[in-house]
Amino acid sequence: MTDLARYQDPLAIQRVLNAARTIAVVGLSNNELRASYFVGYYLKRHGYRVVPVNPRAAEILGERSYASLEEVPDRVDIVNVFRAPDALPEIAEQAVRIGAGALWCQFGVVNEAGARTAEDGGVTVVMDRCIKVEHARYVGRMHWLGFNTERITSVRAGLQ
Repeated sequence: MTDLARYQDPLAIQRVLNAARTIAVVGLSNNELRASYFVGYYLKRHGYRVVPVNPRAAEILGERSYASLEEVPDRVDIVNVFRAPDALPEIAEQAVRIGAGALWCQFGVVNEAGARTAEDGGVTVVMDRCIKVEHARYVGRMHWLGFNTERITSVRAGLQ
C-alpha cells in the first residue's frame, strides 16, 4: 500500500506550481467533455504553456500534440499524467530522461514503482491530486464554478 501523504505535501505542491511555466499533459484528450481537456484549458487560461502528449491527436487546445514526452522539444517543468496507473513507470522513466521538474499524477493515478523511479531520478512527485484543484486552492480561485468570488464563506449570496 502506498503512503500517499508523502506525495501530497502542501509546500511541495506550492513550490511545483509556482516554479512551473510549461506543463506536458500526458493523456490530454481533444474531447471537450473529458477531465483532461478541462484541466488543460484551465492551465492555459492561467498562464501555463500546455504541451499535449497524445499519439492519437495532431493538435489539442491549439497546441501541437506529441506522441511521447521524449519528442517534446522544449523544457518541461511538470509532467501531468492522465493515464492508467500501470502506465506510470514508463512515463516516470521518460520524465527523468527529459529532466522534468515534477511528475504530477491526477486522481487515481497511483503507482509506487513509478513514483520511486521519478524520485530516484530527482523528479518531485505529486500523486493522487488534481493539478487544477490544487492550483485553485493555492492561488485563491477555488469556487464551485472555478473563479474567485472574493467571499470567505461557504454560504452563497442571497441564501443567508
